Amino acid sequence: MDTNRSKDNSMGSSYNLNSQTFYHGTKANLNQGDLIEPGYTSNYGKRKKANYVYLTATLDAAIWGAELAVGEGPGRIYIVEPTGPIENDPNLTNKKFPGNPTKSYRSRNPIRVVGEVTEWQGHTPEQLKAMQEHLERLKLQGIEAIED
Repeated sequence: MDTNRSKDNSMGSSYNLNSQTFYHGTKANLNQGDLIEPGYTSNYGKRKKANYVYLTATLDAAIWGAELAVGEGPGRIYIVEPTGPIENDPNLTNKKFPGNPTKSYRSRNPIRVVGEVTEWQGHTPEQLKAMQEHLERLKLQGIEAIED
């Protein structure tokens, strides 16, 4: 599988998708084999139709995704595999963090659920509250959490 090599968002031609575990944090109840596809309402920001699906190679970023997603029920973290090219997530890469320390990516192609992380430790209530307050301040400033 080839990676997207366009612009500065590309992961580079030497990136091996087969050697990396990817995660997706959400509140959706999914099963192994399900596809997470673009085109549905986003879990974040103004809840616009998402042009991309998001994935990360760090459990911490997936935990944030699970904790901050809208919806009912508990946060869930799925192990996923991309079905097509992925690129660095510009919402985090170089915008909030130099480089891509969160190893956050996006794709216009679906990602497939291949498993679930059932035991994980969420952030402290203080950390979660601070992040929610930060996102609310951005919203009041008219800054969209996800620029899709």
